[in-house]
Amino acid sequence: MRVVGRVFLTALLMSAAETNARAEEPRSSGTGFTVTGDGWLMTNAHVVEGCERIEVKGRGIASDPRIDSTNDLALIKLSSDKPWTPLTFRRAPTRLGEDIVAIGYPLADLLSDSVKITTGNVNALAGLKNDTRYIQISTPIQPGNSGGPVVDRDGFLLGITSATFSKKAADEIGITAQNVNFAIRASVADLFMQAQSITSLSGDKVAGQPVLSTADLAEKVSPSVHQVLCYAKVQPQASMQREETVTSLPRPMVPGGLLDATGYDAIGFDYATLKEVSYQDCRNACDRDGQCKAITYNAKHRFCFLKNNVVALIRNGDAMAAYSSTKAADIIMSDFTSYSGMDIPGGDYKRIRQTNYLECFVSCIGDTACKAFAYVAKKKECWLKDELGRPKAAKGIELGVK
Repeated sequence: MRVVGRVFLTALLMSAAETNARAEEPRSSGTGFTVTGDGWLMTNAHVVEGCERIEVKGRGIASDPRIDSTNDLALIKLSSDKPWTPLTFRRAPTRLGEDIVAIGYPLADLLSDSVKITTGNVNALAGLKNDTRYIQISTPIQPGNSGGPVVDRDGFLLGITSATFSKKAADEIGITAQNVNFAIRASVADLFMQAQSITSLSGDKVAGQPVLSTADLAEKVSPSVHQVLCYAKVQPQASMQREETVTSLPRPMVPGGLLDATGYDAIGFDYATLKEVSYQDCRNACDRDGQCKAITYNAKHRFCFLKNNVVALIRNGDAMAAYSSTKAADIIMSDFTSYSGMDIPGGDYKRIRQTNYLECFVSCIGDTACKAFAYVAKKKECWLKDELGRPKAAKGIELGVK
């Protein structure tokens, strides 16, 4: 299998006045939306990362940011005497071509500072390089839309505005791509919320209920959507857009040394486990061991797994991986994200018995129908799935989602 190439996305977050901003003026702005009745808001990670203070305009200062940089998601908490109106996550799968609406605060310091709405369609059920965490959408989006909701014509959440095809990528391939935009699937956001022990609302359209007009839809959804302001010290010559390398491998710094891959799990055969150690201790143990080719460090539990082989990297927000530079050319940079203690009920089309996690992963990555897999370690069973439904907590299951 070949290593996936470099792909560029332009993250949409910066305000036009950043370069001349004073210390107490927002460095950048984006959009967020309410997901719980007690004041949790969701936005993009790139909207709030590096902020000294996060403000939700008109509602106060946010606290306790929860960041998932791998999937470009963030949760922030606010306290307010005013009621919060959370959006409802749609249970039904997204359909190709269905009508959608994006809501946010684009170009708020150039145009009006009020909420804005744009309409469009679902153009594809995956993002660049078949990344199924995303859907491709035609709703026009601008800087400031980042983190805003994408809803269906009934107001149910389908995705979170995240990125657009960048000019740099267009220049590299020699094609001017028009209106190619991407939103993170609501199901990925729901998994993130469950990992943070925050419960979302979910539902579906009631049979026979009439479709809302665009005006009625804007009136229904806009109270849940808020402008998010990032305050920080001004950086000299700050960039107005971020070019994000989605699937690139780190470059070797020292020949034969270990390469870091934060936010990833190295997939290989574990031959030793160290407990209650730091990441540096984990790396040092691998350096001293001649058979060690890679490590995975679980920061949450302070566990270190030494591996005598490595075939792929899989996204995992709780993990930090490192691998030998001599293996770099052979590693698969996968489109999977790993979740512990999670499952997606339904969609099972194949069961593999008496197997291990690595074989389960390889079986899914080599099957074009497979969108996710669930590995049950206790039974040594692997379930391949061709549908992505609503996730739920499930003890003892390792879930991998493309």
